[in-house]
Amino acid sequence: MKNTPNTALLVMDMQIGIVSRLADPKPVLANVTKAIAHARKAGVPVIYVTLKFRPGMPEVSSNNTVFASFKAQGAPMDTEAFAQVHPDLAPQDGDIIIKKLRYSAFPGNDLDMILRAQQITHLVLTGISTSGVVLSTLREAADKDYQLTVLSDGCADHDEEVHRVLNTKVFPRQAQVMSVEEWVG
Repeated sequence: MKNTPNTALLVMDMQIGIVSRLADPKPVLANVTKAIAHARKAGVPVIYVTLKFRPGMPEVSSNNTVFASFKAQGAPMDTEAFAQVHPDLAPQDGDIIIKKLRYSAFPGNDLDMILRAQQITHLVLTGISTSGVVLSTLREAADKDYQLTVLSDGCADHDEEVHRVLNTKVFPRQAQVMSVEEWVG
């Protein structure tokens, strides 16, 4: 599917502290770089969504199993260095940067308001990880009635089998799944 006039590219959790956890981030970085270049050339807004907590992570409840364990381990998820977008994908003037507080791109920020104000109805999703931010954002965005495309090779996960299953069996129920090359072609 080609871009609709009301499309935005979401570049999610592609920040230094998350990218550095991948065994080989080069392929996904190269693919997302290509998607960003295509979006900019086509006039599609590029929106960066990053995970960023305040110092000490006061937004994390002990009831939130995953983030509470990161907090207990002293993971640096509350630092600027962790939250900085990977330099290969650096935002440019005019790009929007959203900070989030949970897996999905929507909680704790004004992403939905910005999308609606810009009359964006179609989201193209990229991000790390496929089973985290991409899955959670896809589910919430579908419930908010956004049209969705997932760029399968613009996403990465620590578990390749989970990545494959999500892109071939789960995501197609609510989104069009395609490669970056198909999207830019």
